[in-house]
Amino acid sequence: MNLEFYKYQGTGNDFVMIDNRTLTFPKENIALIAKLCDRNFGIGADGVILIENDLDFDFRMIYFNADGSQTFCGNGGRCAVAFAKYLEIIKAKTNFIAVDGPHLATIDNGIVSLKMIDVDEITVKENSVFAYTGTQHHVELVADLDQFPVFEKGKEIRYSYSDPGSNVNFVQQINDATFRVRTYEKGVEDETLACGTGVTAVAIAMHKTGKTTRNLISLPVEGGNLEVSFSEENGVYTNVFLKGPATFVFKGSISS
Repeated sequence: MNLEFYKYQGTGNDFVMIDNRTLTFPKENIALIAKLCDRNFGIGADGVILIENDLDFDFRMIYFNADGSQTFCGNGGRCAVAFAKYLEIIKAKTNFIAVDGPHLATIDNGIVSLKMIDVDEITVKENSVFAYTGTQHHVELVADLDQFPVFEKGKEIRYSYSDPGSNVNFVQQINDATFRVRTYEKGVEDETLACGTGVTAVAIAMHKTGKTTRNLISLPVEGGNLEVSFSEENGVYTNVFLKGPATFVFKGSISS
């Protein structure tokens, strides 16, 4: 099978995008998904995103990690919006459905603002915070993010959580409204250049623990800059928006 694909990236988080409105992609073929994501023998990506039709929404986004597992991905969601605009499914606004529920989004000059789920599952521990922002996230402050062993410590913490484990975010506070983040992602099993659900978890965790009183947080990641805004009442975070660039890289075809 000759498979046409598009490559998109959101602050370095990169994805193989496939127009699957004809439902021809073999979603059960985990080996194919892993091959597409392989950076040596495939296209190379953190995950695969399918765009499909939906009766109640503008489109359905299906996201696979590089190991074939399914979850939600914030930067992937932003790239899905950009891809849907390219396909002329949407214009400047959209309401789409993903594995964690419906999402509103807007796109303007390549910048996508994506509404995330409400967040009320937050566990504050002695040295870390756990939050569910569409997928599982561990958040931990460190003193020197440049020198911190993100891969080694991230892998260790990722498997300390019960199945399906947790993504792991290490954070260094820059000022009251800025937190630098590096993330080890489960499913990719490596550090990625950015993680949208991860920076969302970081912003909420920093507010929850009193590290900031701001509700608009700047989050520099290895691949660029993201912003998260939210409202909070009685420990519940609503109107959570993830904002940043979503960029087309190239298109091509691959024999599968």
